Amino acid sequence: MASVLAASGGVKQVICINWGTKYGPPFINRLYAMVARNITPPFTFTCFTDNRSGLRPEILCEDLPPLDVAMPVNTKGIWPKARLWGPKLGSLTGPVLFLDLDLVIVGSLDSFFEVGEPDDVILARNQTTPFERLGQTSLFRFPVGKLVPLQEKFRADPQGVADEYSFEQRFVTRNAPGGVKLFPRRWVLHFRQDCRWPLPINYFLAPRLPADGRVVLFPRSLLPQHAIDGRFGYKGRRATPLEHIRGLFSPDRREKSALRYLRHYIRPTPWVAEHWHE
Repeated sequence: MASVLAASGGVKQVICINWGTKYGPPFINRLYAMVARNITPPFTFTCFTDNRSGLRPEILCEDLPPLDVAMPVNTKGIWPKARLWGPKLGSLTGPVLFLDLDLVIVGSLDSFFEVGEPDDVILARNQTTPFERLGQTSLFRFPVGKLVPLQEKFRADPQGVADEYSFEQRFVTRNAPGGVKLFPRRWVLHFRQDCRWPLPINYFLAPRLPADGRVVLFPRSLLPQHAIDGRFGYKGRRATPLEHIRGLFSPDRREKSALRYLRHYIRPTPWVAEHWHE
């Protein structure tokens, strides 16, 4: 622990990034509040953003780091995160812990600053690819400046890199200087895979929160508010179990597969609301 924190002056440095209008102040302020409730001071919370309005005064704001390339199109990866791979990140030095804006913190973050060495790149484990040792950049720790070679490779051919690797986390996992390490599997949970129940239990029980989780990820268009409401993503609708089953026979059903439709039901999830707030 001492060696990791010593490299950042004894301060736990948490960062996030925001651009455009998809998320904005409500998500950033909530994330800050969750961090503050679940970390032992001293810590800093820095948001790299193109819009500072509406943010809590405790949040340190920095402009988006420059990256003079056209971002890839028709790709699944969130490639603007490449802005964080440059030689500087505002006034920060040493290890920083990056967090996505739409995750939910359910336990202490201290452990993420207690493992590995200051120079390590450590990612959450990607649970969606169990047969591939793949990291997840929704939560990862890296020392400022360590990923410059990745940014240079990306800058040389952004579309080509995106076409080859699809997701930015695969690019980071495969190309980080010195390789990457992974945080313990159960520290960072995937809501759909680790929390919601399989069919038919999903009709009877609300998604669970495993006791050893510290952070829950909500990738692929299923946000924390959807879980609170009991909606499976943007296109889902809140319904009782019986109403959802009746929808199986609706001509407007969007999933062609009946099994997929039935699996895509979740009951409202109160524990998400208990953690995801200012």
